[in-house]
Amino acid sequence: MGSVNLDLLEQVDQFLSRPGQVWLLGAGISKDAGLPLMWDLTARVVALANGKPHYKALTSLQGELPADAHIEHILSHLGDYTALAQRSNEKKVSINADEFTVGDLDAAHRAIAADIASVIRWGYKVEKGVDPIVGTPDAPIVSVDHHRRFVRALCDTRQAGVADRRGAVQLFTTNYDTLLEDALALERYAYWDGFSGGAVAFRTHRFGQPIPDSGFRANVIKLHGSIDWYMSDEGHVYRVREFDLYPAKDGRVLIYPQATKYIATQRDPFASQFALFRDALTNAKENVLVVCGYSFGDEHINQEIELAMSAPENKTTLIAFCGEFGSLPATLNTWRNETWGKRIYVLSEKGLYAGTDGPLYPPEPGQEPHNWWTFGGMTQFLENGNGGSI
Repeated sequence: MGSVNLDLLEQVDQFLSRPGQVWLLGAGISKDAGLPLMWDLTARVVALANGKPHYKALTSLQGELPADAHIEHILSHLGDYTALAQRSNEKKVSINADEFTVGDLDAAHRAIAADIASVIRWGYKVEKGVDPIVGTPDAPIVSVDHHRRFVRALCDTRQAGVADRRGAVQLFTTNYDTLLEDALALERYAYWDGFSGGAVAFRTHRFGQPIPDSGFRANVIKLHGSIDWYMSDEGHVYRVREFDLYPAKDGRVLIYPQATKYIATQRDPFASQFALFRDALTNAKENVLVVCGYSFGDEHINQEIELAMSAPENKTTLIAFCGEFGSLPATLNTWRNETWGKRIYVLSEKGLYAGTDGPLYPPEPGQEPHNWWTFGGMTQFLENGNGGSI
C-alpha cells in the first residue's frame, strides 16, 4: 500500500477522534442484535396483519406503492391519505379501489405501529437459507452487546481524558429500538434524549429549543420515533415501560412522522428532532458527520445533509461506513462528484473512497473483503484505528 493511502486512512482515523461529532445511525447497526432490516420488518408486519381488521387497508396501501416500498413508505402514504380523508366532505377516501374512513385509517396506523413495536421489542432475526427466529415476551432474542461495545469505543477509547472538553456526542438514529439508550445506561454514560423522569418519563424538549450544552456524554435524537414513545389524546408525549398499566396505552405509538396529528409546533416531536439534526449540520464549526447502518434511502434526511454540506460556509466532513452491494448508493456517488465532495470519505468492503478517488486500499488478492461498513467493523475501527483494519 502506498503512503498516500495510509495517510488517508490515518486522516479518517483522526476525524473520528475530533470534537463536534454528529452520528447518523440506521437499521443496519441493529441487525446483529437480532432486529430485522426494513424490508424484513415490512414482511413481518404484513404477515402479522393477516386476518386482522387493518389488513385490507395495509395491503391496499401496499398495492399503490412500488414493489420495493417498505413499512415507512406505507406509513407515510397512510398519513397522506388520512389527511385527504379528514379534508373531504364524506371523511373517507378510496385506496387502490377500496374505500376507507378516517376512523379506518387511524385504526390501521395504530395497529401497524403496535405490530412494529412488538417485532422490534422482542426481536426477529432473518438469515438467508434458514427459518426466521422470532422473539417473544417469554423468549426475547434482542442483544445489547454490540451497542455496548460501540458506546465504550466512542465514549472511552475515542475520548479518553478529553471528554469534559469536547462535549456530548450527537447520536441521531432512524431506529425505533432502545438499544443505544440501553447501552449508554448500562455503561453508565449520562445522556439526554429530550425527556425528563425515570422509567416513565415525559417529553420536555420543545421545537426550537437547543440541546443542553453540558452534563451529558451523549445526546440521543430519534428521528423516526421509538417503540416506547406514546402520545396521549391530550397531545403529550411519554416514554413508557411495556408492561405498566399506566399511562393508558390507548394513545398511538410514535413511529415515523405523518401528515396527520403532527405539525411543526412545540408538541411535535418529529419536527423538533429534525430541527436538531439541521442545527447540528449547519453550524459554523468543523463538524464530522459519521454514518453507519444507513443506506441513504430517506430523502428527507438526504436533503438535510445535502443542503448543509453544499452551503459555501459549511465545514462538515462526511464519513460513511457503507456497504456497496454492487455499487455505492446513488446518492453518495452523486455527492462525491459535487464541488464539496472532497469532504466525503466512504469506507466499504472494497476499500476507501476519498472524494472522487477510490476505492483506495482494496483487499489484497485472496484476502477477505473489508468489514469496515458493518457495525462491528466500524466499532473495531474506533477501537483500533486504521492499524486494526490493515
